[in-house]
Amino acid sequence: MLEQVSRDLSLIREKKPLVHHLTNFVVMNETANMTLAIGALPIMSHAPEEVEEMVQVASCLVLNIGTLTPYWINSMILAGKKANELGIPVVLDPVGAGATKLRIDSAKKILEEVNISTVRGNSAEIAVLAGIQAEIKGVEAISKSASSEQIAQDFALKSGCVAAVTGVEDVVSDGETTITIKNGHKMMATITGTGCMSTTMVAAFNAVQKNPLVAALGGLCAFGVAGEKAAYYTNNKPGSFHVALYDEVSNLSAADILDRAKIEVTQKELA
Repeated sequence: MLEQVSRDLSLIREKKPLVHHLTNFVVMNETANMTLAIGALPIMSHAPEEVEEMVQVASCLVLNIGTLTPYWINSMILAGKKANELGIPVVLDPVGAGATKLRIDSAKKILEEVNISTVRGNSAEIAVLAGIQAEIKGVEAISKSASSEQIAQDFALKSGCVAAVTGVEDVVSDGETTITIKNGHKMMATITGTGCMSTTMVAAFNAVQKNPLVAALGGLCAFGVAGEKAAYYTNNKPGSFHVALYDEVSNLSAADILDRAKIEVTQKELA
């Protein structure tokens, strides 16, 4: 799988796929720059009058509920249904799901009405959507009653989506295969938007990779390895780290993936 991820990284740079974001105001600039850094092209468009037309030229669609209004949810469902019609993968980031009823209901509505390829969130966000007890404060995961591996597997089995759970260690699962990714660095939690950036990375890989499990693995491996390299060069300075993170994503090579990615793969036992 890591060899496929390394090939997908090269394919992103070669094809420069367009990733259509309906995302939040807090991270719009950051996710646009991260899309460019990995080698894809961003568009940030959320007006209901144009989202169906815009998604037709995209290779992946991101739905991010970070700065939520009912107006945006309507646009997301319009764009998502058009993407489904065209066979374009859709990645959902349920930012803060569990913090308020609006966020929980909106995330569930999108999952019910749109065929989502991958859901990327922290452990509490995914746990809430899976019906597992968890606590979230604002957009930060505080506690959970199950492991990230169990949360990812349960959510994937219940939803039919690939789950990409980010944290100290990242986990991706399609319900049958669960992969723990042991890359990344604590500095990634010191700047705003790294969760949303990781969603963008997953979307860029989905734009060139038909298997959403491999795409989620690729996006999170690439981001984690780049985070490690950025932290090494910036000596625990958040501002410098923020800039270095873009640089290291941009400089990331196929060899970096093969040499530095640390993963563990487990298969669901047959009943």
